[in-house]
Amino acid sequence: MTIRIGLLGCGRIGQVHALSIKALDGAKVVAVADAMPAAAEALAATTGGAVRDATAIMGSDDIDAVVIGTPTDTHFDLIHGAARYGKAIFCEKPIDMSVDNIRRCMDAVGAAGVPFMTGFNRRFDPNFAALRARIAAGDIGALELVAITSRDPSPPPVSYIERSGGLFRDMMIHDFDMARFLMGEDFVRLHAVGSALVDPAIGTAGDVDTAAVILTTATGRICQISNSRRAAYGYDQRVEVHGAEGMLRAENQLETTVEIATEAGFRRDPAQHFFLERYRAAYLAEMTRFIEAVADGTPAEPDINDGLQAQILADAATRSRETGDPVDL
Repeated sequence: MTIRIGLLGCGRIGQVHALSIKALDGAKVVAVADAMPAAAEALAATTGGAVRDATAIMGSDDIDAVVIGTPTDTHFDLIHGAARYGKAIFCEKPIDMSVDNIRRCMDAVGAAGVPFMTGFNRRFDPNFAALRARIAAGDIGALELVAITSRDPSPPPVSYIERSGGLFRDMMIHDFDMARFLMGEDFVRLHAVGSALVDPAIGTAGDVDTAAVILTTATGRICQISNSRRAAYGYDQRVEVHGAEGMLRAENQLETTVEIATEAGFRRDPAQHFFLERYRAAYLAEMTRFIEAVADGTPAEPDINDGLQAQILADAATRSRETGDPVDL
């Protein structure tokens, strides 16, 4: 069985998903759509799909599922349209900037009974997935403390910042999902701080580029997350989990594993530059899981509720940073 895909959005993330789909035997891109005709034509040539508009894709009988990689403010209408036509849905994060809108999307998806998967690709990173499996196996006993570090090599343009929803909703939302994924328990309290230390223009735009959050669960377990829009040494993605009987740690992916030792000391290659390199395997594993879920009817995870819960945490962090007060969830 081949799952026939309509790809909505032909920008950077759409291209990533198109390459993953092309690598899978059980799926193919039948049609693509984008607000920029040139982008749609280019990706159609790469995938062998046809160029159609989004409405035509969702209403087409030769489409089984849609992959939504368009700007966030378009997701609400596209999700409702796809659900109305009974298409399985893969949607990039965030599902919507409004928690109320996400809940309305949940209602539409639930009423239609279609599979829905939220694009939190980091769950599928081989290192993070192995770390979680070892937590579940009890390798370090009862979990006590999770520390997540995410730092981009450089900030995006301010024009992007202005429509991103802010660092907590745009960048740290991945880490909120990872925190829930690893902790296995929801959080009840959150305290966030943030500053504009990298680019003053980001502060002028009303956002921060350097932030930290402390989250606690009802049982007292703690997670700390730190984000920065700047890391001079490359894309910094690390996780450390401390338990009653030991520690698990997932380190950065380097350009190579070669290390040189001389009288000057030990030196290794830099971290991989950005998310396209660092999470290439994760994107493929993520899309593989979505296609499997559509084909065999198993739950697609992370699901739409995972997208909702991450957004609730991102909104709470934004409020906490603005007021300076902790937020009870």
